[in-house]
Amino acid sequence: MADLASIPLERIDGASDSLADHAGNVLLVVNVASKCGLTPQYEGLEALYKEYQAKGFEVLGFPANDFGAQEPGTHEEIAEFCSINYGVSFPLFAKADVTGEGKQPLYAALTEAVPTKQGPAEEFRERLKGYGMTPTQDPEVLWNFEKFLVARDGSVVGRFAPGTEPADPALVGAIEAELAK
Repeated sequence: MADLASIPLERIDGASDSLADHAGNVLLVVNVASKCGLTPQYEGLEALYKEYQAKGFEVLGFPANDFGAQEPGTHEEIAEFCSINYGVSFPLFAKADVTGEGKQPLYAALTEAVPTKQGPAEEFRERLKGYGMTPTQDPEVLWNFEKFLVARDGSVVGRFAPGTEPADPALVGAIEAELAK
């Protein structure tokens, strides 16, 4: 498996980045989309970021257009949407695939590290089928707003289904447990 910290990343503004630049922090890596039924989760993600940032926590948003073409915008449009509608101040990265053959290396490493998610994944799959969609199967990312929790040491310690709200006690508890280490 690739060392997460060494995988090159690109910020939404074109600047170079990597998880090494966030070393020592607890990270919540989330694939995001602007035109999804789950898009209001941006508000909760921003609230988590603001509440725990001073303790060494960061949310990292990765726009992806993999699911229902729900992130069609340019980098500039995505950044503007997030800022205006949700006051997003956490780092956003360049849009890239999070599933399939062309998935970005970070997501390949994340799904390899934790191949199954916790939370309401099966219920979410059934909901997608009800809309006539064919959901992905583990280890692939299921939909927008799936969350990976990365410990201070860079290990992937949790994976939460898209329907897991940012304020969900299981997610908040996992973040607080990692911050306490």
